[in-house]
Amino acid sequence: MSLLIYAESADGKFKKVAFELASYAKKVADALGTTVTAVTVNTDNTAELGNYGVTKVLKVANDKLANFNAKAYADVIKQAAQKEASKVIVLSSTTDSLYLAPFVAVGLEAGFASNVVGLPISTSPFQVKRTAFSNKAFNITEISTVIKVLAIGKNSFGLVESSTSLTEETFAPTLNEADFSVKVESVEKASGKVTIADADVVVSGGRGLKGPENWGMLEDLATVLGAATACSKPVSDLGWRPHSEHVGQTGKPVATNLYVAVGISGAIQHIAGINSSKVKVVINSDAEAPFFKVADYGIVGDAFDIVPRLTEKLKEFKAQNS
Repeated sequence: MSLLIYAESADGKFKKVAFELASYAKKVADALGTTVTAVTVNTDNTAELGNYGVTKVLKVANDKLANFNAKAYADVIKQAAQKEASKVIVLSSTTDSLYLAPFVAVGLEAGFASNVVGLPISTSPFQVKRTAFSNKAFNITEISTVIKVLAIGKNSFGLVESSTSLTEETFAPTLNEADFSVKVESVEKASGKVTIADADVVVSGGRGLKGPENWGMLEDLATVLGAATACSKPVSDLGWRPHSEHVGQTGKPVATNLYVAVGISGAIQHIAGINSSKVKVVINSDAEAPFFKVADYGIVGDAFDIVPRLTEKLKEFKAQNS
């Protein structure tokens, strides 16, 4: 009756969120007096999960699952939960997992809580803390069903190493052909050193950068910080940057440790999508820009002067402390 997690991967390698999920699940499992089982799909080095408290891995290898399919993946997780008699299933809050989570909950007749930002407040009754109203508030949700599905907010728990003895088991769930009625014709992947989904730091630009030819200075800053680059909706709409870099409520929501906004005024939809980030730094020449109202740190000035100087100072700092 172990707790079950779905450990997400890409190109056969675990995403960082998989280890955060395992860390979270280990703490919950300890409170419930049970262990953590992970189900993986077409993933290579599953032994890594043992560093974060997982004691058993159900390994699914099937070419039909090469491309993400919400209904098929949800059915795999459902069958894994039934096999392990799991009463708590923990998923991430990535785009893929939030897409499949309702299918998992319906299939298992389970209660579902998304945007969970902490360990259960109570296990009897089962209560969790969640963000609400585009991350402007919190609520306490009680799940009364026998089986419970949780989606954990990114960067809400962190990585906690807890080495365990891990066993691996081949798992061959039954795949329903009806789940594959939607066919994947092609997959376009964002290129870059760090992806937005896995980034702890994001450097984002808006129309204040005046054109795509000026993005080099943001990329230089991102390189120094080990960050991903992103943009506001108008920038992606103008074709200055790919839509895969658009962050915000209507793009990719992020919950980074550090979010640096350069030349972004701070429309409500953008702020709602990045509001879970822990530290927000805003650089803008307009002292009245709405973004300053939610910023932890703000710099009023010309980005074309400030960003290069900031990058050089960070390079000097890193050189002195490496």
